[in-house]
Amino acid sequence: MSAPEVAIRAEQVGLVLDENRILDAVSIDIRRGEILALVGPNGAGKSSLLGVLSGDMPPTEGRVLLDGRELDSYRPIELARRRAVLTQENAVTFPFRVREVVEMGRSPWARTPQFEDDQAAIAAALAKTDVSHLADRRYTRLSGGEKARVSLARVLAQRAGILFLDEPTAALDLRHQEEVLRTAGELAAGGAAVVVVLHELSLAGAYADRIALISAGRLARLGDPATVLTADLISEVYGLDVEILTQESTGRPIVLPKRAPHSG
Repeated sequence: MSAPEVAIRAEQVGLVLDENRILDAVSIDIRRGEILALVGPNGAGKSSLLGVLSGDMPPTEGRVLLDGRELDSYRPIELARRRAVLTQENAVTFPFRVREVVEMGRSPWARTPQFEDDQAAIAAALAKTDVSHLADRRYTRLSGGEKARVSLARVLAQRAGILFLDEPTAALDLRHQEEVLRTAGELAAGGAAVVVVLHELSLAGAYADRIALISAGRLARLGDPATVLTADLISEVYGLDVEILTQESTGRPIVLPKRAPHSG
């Protein structure tokens, strides 16, 4: 089997904001056909790394290459056709209807032959995120979970080959968390490169092909879930004793905090 194709390569990336070092000498490859999960404690630098890898935030040091070309050499419209980004904020303040929000994901393809695919791409994205029934609702009147799914639909409608998803499961119930990660897996199986920031380590263990554990702005470990999600390493990085179980049906790791017996 041939090695997965590298879509994005970060070489010794550093980031300093307001004299604070956020990222320090991070080198990492983003591969097509894989899900890479970025995990780590609050403030570790996960979202900042996502921003640097996606081109939304220029690194202070090092460089990022997209298909062998420096990321900052791409025009914004070129980037928008190659990669899609879901941020944490998902800020839409005007009362657009849901369908209009999802249509925004098609804007990079205006005046191109792909424009003819707009309606099919929008319908597919609405269905995949379970928001077709909300198409005529005002975005500003949705619940937090509904907004999160609509924002993901906008990203899916963009039909880019590289996806950056920052905490896409944060506001979702159990069913929709699983559906989002299953969708990410389907996209990766189809050849897309998917980078996802997750706080839930067991979700990362269940769906990621590789996990990058970020600690204090540095890459603490990179590898498959069993390599990264070890009790010693997670306990050290998070400052919390954990135990690692194995899901019987998948063989994937499950991370559980060690808790004292309930005495009530």
